[in-house]
Amino acid sequence: MPRCSTLRSDRLRRRLFDPETRICFTLRGAMAIASIKEVAQLASVSVGTVSNVLNRPEAVSPATRERVLSAMSELGFVRNESARALRSGRTRTMGLVVLDVTNPFFTDVAKGVEGAADASGMIVTLCNSDQDGPRERRYLDHLEEQRVQGILITPVEARNPHLEQIIDRGTPVVLLDCRTTKRNRCSVAVDDVLGGRLAAEHLLEQGHRRIAFAGGPMTISQVTDRRRGAAAAVTEAGVGASLTLIETPSLSFASGRHAGEQLLETDPSRRPTAVFCANDLLALGLLQELSARGLRVPDDIALVGYDDIDYAAAAAVPLSSVRQPREELGKVAAQLLLEEIDERDSHRHRHVVFEPEFVVRESSVRA
Repeated sequence: MPRCSTLRSDRLRRRLFDPETRICFTLRGAMAIASIKEVAQLASVSVGTVSNVLNRPEAVSPATRERVLSAMSELGFVRNESARALRSGRTRTMGLVVLDVTNPFFTDVAKGVEGAADASGMIVTLCNSDQDGPRERRYLDHLEEQRVQGILITPVEARNPHLEQIIDRGTPVVLLDCRTTKRNRCSVAVDDVLGGRLAAEHLLEQGHRRIAFAGGPMTISQVTDRRRGAAAAVTEAGVGASLTLIETPSLSFASGRHAGEQLLETDPSRRPTAVFCANDLLALGLLQELSARGLRVPDDIALVGYDDIDYAAAAAVPLSSVRQPREELGKVAAQLLLEEIDERDSHRHRHVVFEPEFVVRESSVRA
């Protein structure tokens, strides 16, 4: 008599019989998923052995492991990650919350995060806060409810009580592209004050004295740090040098175009002759608006961006920019989070700060 294994009953069932193994199965339609017990039966091993193949393959002999894997393939077995997470209380997932998923800077950062996570058998859930505080909080709640192993975040606001609560409840958090001095979390960032200084010093060296800084909102710490660095350089330049603020509602291409409109509303005799933008998307939007209005970059107005995304070099007028190590930022942040997940109580929090590099291109250098 053939040995039979019966899956959960349903109104629609289908019986399959394998003449070689003389095992018959009762399936729910054609889409039924085999259980771990059925894999064990087909491979002639215990359920514990199948569990070891899934979770501790090094504990199973190669021959047995191959037999179990063959049974999984034959049955179309799919691991039940939800059940595993229910038992352990955690998923094999980390959350990544970024300010703007449409910004190529964060695309490159996410690539670095994903590479480090994949090497450790983790997957990444990407969330776009869109520079909106309430939306950011909803995503944080969702990630915590999903029992992610940890969270990487570029926060809308550096001082975030919600993050404090999440950390207090035991979920590791690493700040990404955001500096902090708090001892209960790691952070990975670039020295944005230095980056702002490098941009302003370059424009001052080109002979500009009326400089504008375009960026916002000012609740984003990276924006305020970049402005602070530029302001320090302008102040040190002495009498005659000034830094005008053009505050933007976001760090988007559209906000850059609007900043260009604001700039051109200024009396030409008092208009800034150079603009330092808080990121490249703003600078590219501003460049498009200036070009559409018939102004020449850099002859009429010089332009500098921040991040050095790929589009900066490919712009109609190649854009000078402050370069950040985008993929490296993501990779190092993910590695710190993975270390904290593995080490828990023995983990020592670290604050990694990279130095930016100024890249000179045509948008800021007069012929």
